[in-house]
Amino acid sequence: MITLTELKCLADTQPSYHILKPWWDVFWYYITLVMLLVAALAGALQLTQSRVLCCLPCKVEFDSHCAVPWDVLKASANMSSDNGAPLPLPLRIQNGLHRQQYSYIDAVCYEKQLHWFAKFFPYLVLLHTLIFAACSNFWLHYPSTSSRLEHFVAILHKCFDSPWTTRALSETVAEQSVRPLTLSKSKALLSSSGCSAEVDPSKQSLPYPQAGLESAGIESPTSSVLDKKEGEQAKAIFEKVKRFRMHVEQKDIIYRVYLKQIIVKVILFVLIITYVPYFLTYITLEIDCSVDVQAFTGYKHYQCVYSLAEIFKVLASFYVILVILYGLTSSYSLWWMLRSSLKQYSFEALREKSNYSDIPDVKNDFAFILHLADQYDPLYSKRFSIFLSEVSENKLKQINLNNEWTVEKLKSKLVKNSQDKIELHLFMLNGLPDNVFELTEIEVLSLELIPEAKLPSAISQLVSLKELHVHHSSLVADPPALAFLEDNLRILRLKFTEMGKIPRWVFHLKNLKELYLSGCVLPEQLGPMQLEGFQDLKNLRTLYLKSSLSRIPQVITDLLPSLQKLSLDNEGSKLVVLNNLKKMVNLKSLELISCDLERIPHSIFSLNNLHELDLKENNLKTVEEIISFQHLQNLSCLKLWHNNIAYIPAQIGALSNLEQLSLNHNNIENLPLQLFLCTKLHYLDLSYNHLTFIPEEIQYLSNLQYFAVTNNNIEMLPDGLFQCKKLQCLLLGKNSLMSLSPHVGELLNLTHLELIGNYLETLPPELEGCQSLKRSCLIVEENLLSTLPLPVTERLQTCLDKC
Repeated sequence: MITLTELKCLADTQPSYHILKPWWDVFWYYITLVMLLVAALAGALQLTQSRVLCCLPCKVEFDSHCAVPWDVLKASANMSSDNGAPLPLPLRIQNGLHRQQYSYIDAVCYEKQLHWFAKFFPYLVLLHTLIFAACSNFWLHYPSTSSRLEHFVAILHKCFDSPWTTRALSETVAEQSVRPLTLSKSKALLSSSGCSAEVDPSKQSLPYPQAGLESAGIESPTSSVLDKKEGEQAKAIFEKVKRFRMHVEQKDIIYRVYLKQIIVKVILFVLIITYVPYFLTYITLEIDCSVDVQAFTGYKHYQCVYSLAEIFKVLASFYVILVILYGLTSSYSLWWMLRSSLKQYSFEALREKSNYSDIPDVKNDFAFILHLADQYDPLYSKRFSIFLSEVSENKLKQINLNNEWTVEKLKSKLVKNSQDKIELHLFMLNGLPDNVFELTEIEVLSLELIPEAKLPSAISQLVSLKELHVHHSSLVADPPALAFLEDNLRILRLKFTEMGKIPRWVFHLKNLKELYLSGCVLPEQLGPMQLEGFQDLKNLRTLYLKSSLSRIPQVITDLLPSLQKLSLDNEGSKLVVLNNLKKMVNLKSLELISCDLERIPHSIFSLNNLHELDLKENNLKTVEEIISFQHLQNLSCLKLWHNNIAYIPAQIGALSNLEQLSLNHNNIENLPLQLFLCTKLHYLDLSYNHLTFIPEEIQYLSNLQYFAVTNNNIEMLPDGLFQCKKLQCLLLGKNSLMSLSPHVGELLNLTHLELIGNYLETLPPELEGCQSLKRSCLIVEENLLSTLPLPVTERLQTCLDKC
C-alpha cells in the first residue's frame, strides 16, 4: 500500500508555485490529502483483517432465505481471538463442518457474492484521488506550461527582492502624500497674501518633488542612491521582463491547459457523484451466499457477515461529502474562468494611483498568470508592473547614468571649439546626466547618438547656454525647460539618421536665430501644424537644410520671408523647381550645394538684397548668365567652386562690387581681362584649374589680399602681381615655376606664402623684406631654405609664431 508521504508528494507540487495557486487550488490540495487519508485508512483496514467475510451454513431455510438465529450469526461473526485467529474448533464442530471447510466457504463467498464496490472501495478512492491530484498539477509539469511558469516565478521573486521595486513604490507613496500637503500649503500661502483663488488638485504641478518632501519633513526616496550592482541587477530584470512578455503574450497555452484540467475535474466529479452513492447501498452487513458444495459439506446456502461494512459505509459517506465539496469548488473555478475574459489584464487602476502612467495592458498567457497571482495577493502584480513601465526603466537608467557621470568626469569633457566657445559633447549615452546642469559655464551642448535624452527644468541653471546640437538623438523637453530654451537658445543643429519630421518643440523656440537641419523631411508632406510652426520662428535669420529635395519647400519661401541666409545641401539630388525663390526678397546669403544645377537659376537675379551666392558642387559648365548679376548691386561674394566651368565670360567685369570670387576646382584655362575690372576684389581663388599664365592686368586688383592659384600649370608670375601691395596670402604651390621674382620682397603685408611643388632652385634673398612672413607660414621644400642668406634664415627659424 502506498505510504502517506508518497501520497502527499503526489498531491503537492513545488513550493515556489504557491503564488500561482488561488484559494480553490489550496482547498483542492487539502481535500485531496483527506481523500488520500480515507483511501489509506480503508486500505489498511482491509489488508489487516484476516477474515473479511465470515459465513455459517444455513440449517433452516425460509422462503429461499436462511433462517439462522441472529444471535448465532453474530456470535459466529464476532467470536475470534484477540489476534484475529479463527474460531475455536469446538464451536465450528457444533455446526457440523471442519475449520478448513469454513475457510473455503468464506473465500468462495468473498469472491462470488461480495459486491465489487465493497471489495475495491479503498482502491477506487485512491484512483479518484490520484486523478484529481494529477489534474491539479498537470499544468505545473507539462513542458510547454511549466517552462513559462518557472520563468515567471523566477522573475517575480527577483522583482520582489530588487531594491528598485521598493524605491519605485516608495516614490509613489511619497508623491501621493506630498501632493495634498503641497496643495494645503498653497492655499495657506494664497490666504496669507490676501489673494483668493481656487486651486485645482488635478492641475497642481510639482516640478521639484524632492523639495516638496523636504519642506514637508519627509525624507525624499530619491535621496538614496542605488549602488552600481543594484542598478545593473534591476536593469537585467527589465530586459528579462521584456523578453518574457514577448514570449508568453503570443499564445494562450497555459490558459487552455488550466481550463481543460478543470473541465476534467468537473466531469470526474459528475461521474463519481453519479455512481458512488448508488453502489454505496451494496455495502451491507449480511450477505446470502449459495455455494454448490453440498456433496462435501452437506449445505448449499450460507449466511455471511461482512465485518467492514459499517466502517466502509461511514468512510464512503464521508468521501462522497468530500467529492461534493471538491466538485462545487471546481464548478466555481470553471465559472470564474468563463465569466470574464482572463486573456486580458488591465493596469488601469494602478496607472491612476501610481506615477507610472505608461504601464501597458497585457494579454494571453501573461494576462492569465497575473490574474492567478491576483487571487493569491494583488501586491505581486503591483510589484511586477514596475518592470513593465518605460518610465520606471528610464528613471533607473537615469540613476545609473548619474552614478557613472559625476560632475568631475563631465568637467573633464569640456573643450573650447573652433568658435572659442565652451562645448560639452556627449556621445552614445543612455540619457542626459543630471550633473550636466551643474556646469553653468557651458555655452554649447552637443548630444550625439543618445536615444532618449530629456531636458528637465534644471536646464535653466545653464545661463550661458546659447547653442544646442542634437545629432541622431531623440530629445524631449519639459515645459519649464522649453520655456528656458525659448528665451535663451540662439543656435540649434538637428541631424537625423533616418528621414523624419521636425520635432514639434523646435517651433517653440521663438528667439532662435540659426537653425541647421540635416536628414529632415521638409516638403509638402508636412502637416498643417508644422507649417504653422515655421511661422512662429519670427526671429530666424539662418536656415541650413541637408536633405534630398526636388524643390525648395514652400513652407520656407512663404512663411519665412524675413530669412536672411538659406543654405541647401541637396546631397547630389537634382533641384528642379526654383521659381519660389523670388519670394525671399530679404535673403542676403544663398547656398545651393550639390543640387545638380546645370545653369545658374534665373530666379536668383530677383534677389536684390543678395550679398553672397554659393553654388558649390553642382554641374555648371557655363556661366553665361553671369551678366545678370549686375542687377544685384549688393552682391559681394560669388562662389562657383567645385563645378565644371570651362571659361569665364567677359561680362564678369560688370560685377564692380564683387569682393570675393571662388572659381577653384573647375576646368578654366584662361582668365578674361575684364575680370580685373572688379577692383574691389580682395579674395580670389583660382586653384585646381588649368591656367598656364596670369595676365599682367592683375595689378589693377589693388585691394587683393588673398590670391590662390595652387595646382595649375603656371610657369611665370607677372610683375603686376607684386603691385598688389595688400597681399597677405599668396598660394602658388604645385605649378611649374622655375623662379620667384625678387619683387616678392615688396609685399610687406605678406604673411602666408606657399611655393611647394614647383621647380624652384633658389629663393630670392629679397624675402627678407617680407617682415610679416613667419617660418610656419612659408610652405616650401626644406632644401630651398639653405639658399637664403643666413640672416633671413635665422629670422625665419627663430620666429615660430603661427599665421
